[in-house]
Amino acid sequence: MDRRTGRGGRPAVDLPRHAAYQAIAAVNRDDAFANLVLPAILREEGLVGRDAAFATELTYGTLRHLGTLDAILTAAAGRDVERIDPPVRDALRLGAYQLLHTRVPAHAAVSSTVDLVRAVGPGATGFANAVLREVAGRDADAWVQQLAPSIESDPIGHLALTYSHPQWIVRAFAEALGGDLGETARLLIEDNERPPVHLCARPGLADPIELADEVGGAPGAFSPYAVYLSGGAPGDLPAVAEGRAHVQDEGSQLVATALAAAPLNGPDGRWLDLCAGPGGKAGLLGALAAQRGARLTAVEVAEHRARLVEQATRGLPVTVLHTDGRGVGLEPKLPEEHFDRVLVDAPCTGLGSLRRRPESRWRRQPSDLPALTRLQRELLGAALRAVRPGGLVAYVTCSPHTVETHVTVTEAARRSGVPVDFVDARPLLPAGMPGLGDGPTVQLWPHRHGTDAMFLAVLRRT
Repeated sequence: MDRRTGRGGRPAVDLPRHAAYQAIAAVNRDDAFANLVLPAILREEGLVGRDAAFATELTYGTLRHLGTLDAILTAAAGRDVERIDPPVRDALRLGAYQLLHTRVPAHAAVSSTVDLVRAVGPGATGFANAVLREVAGRDADAWVQQLAPSIESDPIGHLALTYSHPQWIVRAFAEALGGDLGETARLLIEDNERPPVHLCARPGLADPIELADEVGGAPGAFSPYAVYLSGGAPGDLPAVAEGRAHVQDEGSQLVATALAAAPLNGPDGRWLDLCAGPGGKAGLLGALAAQRGARLTAVEVAEHRARLVEQATRGLPVTVLHTDGRGVGLEPKLPEEHFDRVLVDAPCTGLGSLRRRPESRWRRQPSDLPALTRLQRELLGAALRAVRPGGLVAYVTCSPHTVETHVTVTEAARRSGVPVDFVDARPLLPAGMPGLGDGPTVQLWPHRHGTDAMFLAVLRRT
């Protein structure tokens, strides 16, 4: 394995661990996103194959388990982890993850981490060595048993430390699951697993069975367009580069196709995606629209995301508008009572995609909710103004938090002044899907469906 040379030519940190450290440090220091910074680091370091896979596992595993790792490091160090110098702290997190969650031998995890600390915080090598040897004295289960409150006295605190999620998120998940703590635990466990890559075979441009054969994947369980990959770099696939497919969680495919599948009386040629960036759902809806002689207007308020939508929908019957979706009735190209089908994929906390973006669980706070839910209500209100009488609006969030789902959709419908009926969304999803609840809305779950936790409500303007 390639190694980075330290002072005096001494071998220091091997490249996969150094790459993982760089990514973790960027996430914690700069509020970067791992899925954006890590690929660039891997390219810069020239890592491919097993080395790239190891760096990826270390990065995402450390970020997923950060809360529990910090509690263990606090106990092992005898001081709050926040009092440790940030570069040393990130190196210790990486070392503790290797000790507790991988098959890396303890001596290799300790020595490689001490080498890393020697490079990023030279005065702390003795401290790091002592802390890591203390961590290595117990396995992960023994540490959790020692540090977690009992499930009888503090069930939320117990689940939070055991499965490395903030308590407020555990509480929100438990509420959305009807208070079932056993199922909540299964969800938290699934959140800590590495998710497969999902591709969407664009209707009319790729057959999912043929695409699965082409990329060495497998057809999805539920979406007729989904293909599962075991790993790799999907952006390098010819099908993705050529626009025949795109990377998209199967849950996102399901909620977008549900809008297109809902029965509709009258004209059906004008579709609207009110929050289109970065363009995955617009790409799928645009491909479906092309098959049905319809046209999609895709709205995105952020300029760089609008450019991504343009790239994602090139060659499809899609018009991209760089504007605020709340301007329905003010923007000439967004008239009221004009569109037949409208998608509101609202900005949200993203708590439904913590498998794919593990840093979000530590970055989001309950204080984020008021501004987000206000924006969600305003966007849904704009969608209800934009849709024609008899037309359909799908409200979607990648969050199961009830304030962002049921509360937002019922409040927005009540305040809009537009008469609407809820459409039962369950028949709009593939037959045989388990665990869809009592309707009329649908909540998808990682542990039930293998998808992100997407919420779907479908409303018909009466």
